[in-house]
Amino acid sequence: MSEMPVPSTPSLWHRVSTAYAKLLEFMLAACVGILVIPVTLQIISRYTSVIPSYIWTEEMARFLFVWTIMIGAMVGVREAQHFEVDVWPDLSRRSEAAVRILARLGVLALALVFVVAGLEFTRFAWNRTSELADLPLWLIHVAWPAAGVTWIVFAGEQIVDEMRVLVGARR
Repeated sequence: MSEMPVPSTPSLWHRVSTAYAKLLEFMLAACVGILVIPVTLQIISRYTSVIPSYIWTEEMARFLFVWTIMIGAMVGVREAQHFEVDVWPDLSRRSEAAVRILARLGVLALALVFVVAGLEFTRFAWNRTSELADLPLWLIHVAWPAAGVTWIVFAGEQIVDEMRVLVGARR
């Protein structure tokens, strides 16, 4: 009688990463849902006099739109949908893992640029506020280094998984 293989349990790091990804998905949905409010107010105020033309809605929509894009890019990297294109058909699983590692290294390089330049970008905006609604500008600028750090976490996890395939171990 053969023994049943023991399913491997995900590591603590993988569970934390998965929980973080779920939080990002929730935040993405919340940003899109909230974005509807200021945009709707802008549209209604343009065509009717029922609602006065609120200036804060334009900046709020811009802030939410930037965060929606950046969070969407974070989720895209996690799901390997954002920076991946299938070019070589019929590769072995190990060859495919090697190609994916090269692609993830490209993501890591871009992530480092986002972190380094994003920190400088955020520092530049630290004591500044937006012109119309007087919102702190660092709230929008910090999206760049946050995306870079998140990409490093997710791409790093994917590289580790692909390295396991290269050496013959399975996750």
